[in-house]
Amino acid sequence: MKRTAEETRHRLRTAATAEFAEFGADGTTVTRIAARAGVNKERLYAYFGDKDTLFDEVLTEALEELSRVVAPDGLKFDDLGEFAGRTFDYYGQHPELARLLQWEGLRGAPPVNATARVAHYGRKVAAAAQAQRDGVINSRIDPGHLMFMIIGLAAWWYSVPQLAVMLTGAEADTAGEQAKRRAFVVEAAQRLTGATTGTNSPTR
Repeated sequence: MKRTAEETRHRLRTAATAEFAEFGADGTTVTRIAARAGVNKERLYAYFGDKDTLFDEVLTEALEELSRVVAPDGLKFDDLGEFAGRTFDYYGQHPELARLLQWEGLRGAPPVNATARVAHYGRKVAAAAQAQRDGVINSRIDPGHLMFMIIGLAAWWYSVPQLAVMLTGAEADTAGEQAKRRAFVVEAAQRLTGATTGTNSPTR
């Protein structure tokens, strides 16, 4: 059965996500991506231009999906613990995103879609700052540093899983371990923001 152009693009993006997460943009080839997708590599060139453009699209799409899932109702930071928990959940379901971000940092090129991402992260920082002004979260922490810490708190488990095992003595698939890690992420985020479990009142 003949595939539509969108089906072919989807197969290429899916294959590219797996290849890039495993080998990085420099470590894989157009030939390997096309073979994994079961698509002629000329289609990749036709739809995406080149491998670097495809990497950019894959990462941009992954980050946009993260934002849609983690903050479906917009940036409301009255409970950064829950925001951290949802971020942890997303990386658990999509561990390839942590690897894509690491490869982006290692490849020595400007950040992907930098202008839009800077604006997006700026809105996150502004929302955190507003929550601080509203007295919902602790105002003693720089809001940019705070947001970086919250994202790292949730994502680092999947960025260096071997370190998590060495420090905790438990594999991620050990019964109850993921729930334990998530609960820690939520509580740690609440403590960082000056809230205690079950309340949003800041500690002064």
